[in-house]
Amino acid sequence: MENGAIDLHTKESEVRIVTADGTVVVARRIATRPDRLTAVFAGRAPMRILLETGTESEWVAQHLEQLGHTVVVADPNYAPMYGARTRRIKSDRRDVAALAEANRLGHFRAAHRVSAAQRAVRQQLQVREALIAMRTQAINVIRTQVRSAGLRLPTGEAATCAARVRRPALPAALVVTVTPLLTLLDVLAPEIVAADTWAARAASTDPVTTRLMTVPGVGPITALHFRATLDDVHRFRSAGAATAYLGLVPREASSGERQRRGGITKAGPARPRSVLVQASWVIWRTARGPAAPLHAWVHRLAARRGRKIAVVALARRLARILFAIWRDDRPFTASRVSRLGVAA
Repeated sequence: MENGAIDLHTKESEVRIVTADGTVVVARRIATRPDRLTAVFAGRAPMRILLETGTESEWVAQHLEQLGHTVVVADPNYAPMYGARTRRIKSDRRDVAALAEANRLGHFRAAHRVSAAQRAVRQQLQVREALIAMRTQAINVIRTQVRSAGLRLPTGEAATCAARVRRPALPAALVVTVTPLLTLLDVLAPEIVAADTWAARAASTDPVTTRLMTVPGVGPITALHFRATLDDVHRFRSAGAATAYLGLVPREASSGERQRRGGITKAGPARPRSVLVQASWVIWRTARGPAAPLHAWVHRLAARRGRKIAVVALARRLARILFAIWRDDRPFTASRVSRLGVAA
């Protein structure tokens, strides 16, 4: 049986196919395009092909699976996979040779492949984030222009920025200067509203995100990000494993009797951490209702460790609570959080 490996890159990739005894059958560099992959792998006996996880890995994996092969998208953090690779001389050919050998010997750990449904949610959320980022950048430039004229832009929500700039109180010449940015804001406004409408509808129609939104401070965006990032709650052995995956656990450098812990690892995608921190700030400001136990806990911690550390710690607690709600298929209960010391 043959085993394949691909060291994927955006434009060109290294391909290697070896037999069961390690004999190299194919070793070439190809353009990272469907037709070139077809030219190499179509018509060959079904084989297992090993890829590293990356931007191109999912579409490549799907294409190869359509050609009748078994594809493993491997976790690049699994060190034994590179047992035959030396760091002193690194090249794409050496990388693909190490991947092919790991595939032949079974020395790899498969990475989770996100479901098609949650992949689509991630894409929609990325588009929304891009729209928000463009709006924010435009508003920041407008504020700078207004301040450079010795004025201040009246306070208000981002959605009303263009209207506030166009008020008669600002000089006409200044309004003309920032008109291209105002036009951009006018174009972005309905698109952002449509993205928010989609998020609210998507979160309200999914049973998992509906339960996640019963947690104080957690709205459609936070729930969708958490759901799409974890994808399958049962692939994590515990809430701690999920928070580690989200990069919300402290760094640690301990040896013997010495124990050192630092800030959070920030592993994995940044946006889910960001929205969890935003949800924590909402709880920080909410002293009543279901948020009361969490609000009291974070303020007690802030008195000892400082506000920023406390809010990040609360984001980690929120991730654990959301994990438990998803895993146990139950809504948020403030009394239970109080009983468990906010460690659901």
